Amino acid sequence: VAAVVVVAAVLVVAAVVVVAAVVAAAVVVVAAIVVAVAVVVVVAAVVVVAAVVVVAVVVVAAAVVEAAVVVVTSVVVVEAVVVEAAVVVVAVVAVAAVVVVA
Repeated sequence: VAAVVVVAAVLVVAAVVVVAAVVAAAVVVVAAIVVAVAVVVVVAAVVVVAAVVVVAVVVVAAAVVEAAVVVVTSVVVVEAVVVEAAVVVVAVVAVAAVVVVA
């Protein structure tokens, strides 16, 4: 009878140890899953930040190109006005020369 009690006690202790080991393994697995999810969340956040940065760079580049187009257009307009004024001056000088000669 004592041997049966001892064997039963050993079996109970062994069962408790096995259950504790399974629970510990489950906790480790759950912790690993939590860490993996956290890593995925961090990577997703980094991707979102990178996308925002790319969009901001594209918007700034578009603004710079637009400003450059405005500047070039303004320069062309100013040059056209200067050329037109020069033509008027040459025409006035030519008419004045003809008047003086005449």
